Amino acid sequence: MADGISSFWGPVTSTVECCEKNYVYSSYIAEFFNTVSNIPGILLALIGLTNALRQRFEKRFSVLYLSNLALVIGSVLYHATLQRVQQQSDETPMVWELLLYLYILYSPDWHYRSTMPTFLFFYGAAFAVVHQLVHLRIAFKLHYVLLCLLCIPRMYKYYIYTSDLPAKRLAKMYLATLILGSLCWLGDRLFCKEISEWYFNPQGHALWHVLMCFNSYLGNTFLMFCRAQQLGWNPQVAHLMGFLPYVKIEKPKTQ
Repeated sequence: MADGISSFWGPVTSTVECCEKNYVYSSYIAEFFNTVSNIPGILLALIGLTNALRQRFEKRFSVLYLSNLALVIGSVLYHATLQRVQQQSDETPMVWELLLYLYILYSPDWHYRSTMPTFLFFYGAAFAVVHQLVHLRIAFKLHYVLLCLLCIPRMYKYYIYTSDLPAKRLAKMYLATLILGSLCWLGDRLFCKEISEWYFNPQGHALWHVLMCFNSYLGNTFLMFCRAQQLGWNPQVAHLMGFLPYVKIEKPKTQ
């Protein structure tokens, strides 16, 4: 939300701004709360990546956590600068991340193993080029929603075929954070005029960031559990420091 204060990055060139006053706390950070609210995402992505590498999960999960990390770093750059180029460093990884989710969700039943990753790779590359040249706005949002909708049936199938109660709890927490985060995002977008007149700004977009950081981590953990079940790795949901869930596996001796 523009307020006319001078900045290190120059005039705002991004096509989207959130309901937070610009450059209130630093001339180097446009939207302070929307920037620092990505810190949990960085930490959770690193924790998930460490677990995936340490237990030698399939590479798809390491790549997924790296995509989570790229997304939150892109979000930091975007909200700190509010520049058009940095906006794309936030939006393009959002699509790449969903393409990875589609691969992880659908690949176990895909008979031609090389076709899906090849198609998704070139699709993601083509999207990045088109988005850079055309600067998609409404089309980007519709495209993103469509990709999300494609993930839902498969996630539900994994949920109903999973009998492990702690794993089901992960899925329920995933859904809860998604709903709460979406409400925060919508409130920030739809009621910004009213919120800007309040004494205290609840920072709905920043809350969306925090909730979606945990949402991604919980979704990844649930998918890791389901995949480990498919591979016969005897997965269990354990907790780091008694709080943060992660998947612990026991591979057969032959693996």
